[in-house]
Order: sequence, then structure tokens, then C-alpha cells
Amino acid sequence: MNIRELLQPESIFLPSSVSTREEAIQQLAEGMTAAGAVTDTADYVRAVLAREQQSSTGIGFGVAIPHGKASGVERAVLGFARFQQPIDWDSLDGDPAQMAFMIGVPEANAGNEHLQILVALSRKLIHDEFRAELLQASSKEEILDILSRNIG
Repeated sequence: MNIRELLQPESIFLPSSVSTREEAIQQLAEGMTAAGAVTDTADYVRAVLAREQQSSTGIGFGVAIPHGKASGVERAVLGFARFQQPIDWDSLDGDPAQMAFMIGVPEANAGNEHLQILVALSRKLIHDEFRAELLQASSKEEILDILSRNIG
């Protein structure tokens, strides 16, 4: 998995001034659209919100990983936002999200690809040092470098 193919500067929000989970999902989806990976933003947002209704994607540690598969997604894509103010994401540990990674995959090949991305992120996000680096990064390029070094 090449993180620089999945995550483009257009889909990184540093810092993001949104204040709700829904606003964050919308902003990230619009970034993915600007990056050329999503062709139907509304369809993709609906898919992500439907997934959120099943159970929260707030994994704890101040991190959320919303994700969705939709026909309006052209290729696997990743978005990242670090929030100015933490957002209540109904996380497993009860803590608000300080950052979110959003995963999008085409509906046709959704099965394996989004799980690989999810597993790679989750393995790193349990480490305090990795999360601290992401929280302290001052530029989109620094976010890309941190992720490239740690995930691939």
C-alpha cells in the first residue's frame, strides 16, 4: 500500500475548524472529490453516514476512522483531518476525536482493500508516539512524511 497514492494534499485538513462528526465527514469527502478519487460526493457521504449509524467509527485514543464504500468512489482514497477543537464522535472510550482518517473505496471492490487500509492504520494508531507526531505536524507534507515512514 502506497500512502501517497491514497492520501493527497487536497484531502488533508490541518487544522480543520469543523465542529461536528457530520461536518467532518462532509469536509473530508469534499477533499477526496477535489483529489479526483470521488465523483459523487453526496453518494459517498450517505454511505459513510450509514456506516456511522451501524456503530461509531471513533476507535478511541482521540481518533476516528470513518469509512464507506460507494459507486461514487473511483479509486481507494484516504482523507485526514486534525481538528482545532476535539469532536464528540461517540468513541468507544468516551473521549472526543482529535483527528480522523476517512477511507473511501469503490463499491465494486470494497471487501479487501478498505480492510487492508483500516488494519494498517489501526496497527500504528495504538502507539502514543505515532499519534503525537500526527498531532504536532505543522504541514500537509509533514503528515504525508509521517504516514509514509510508518505505513508505507
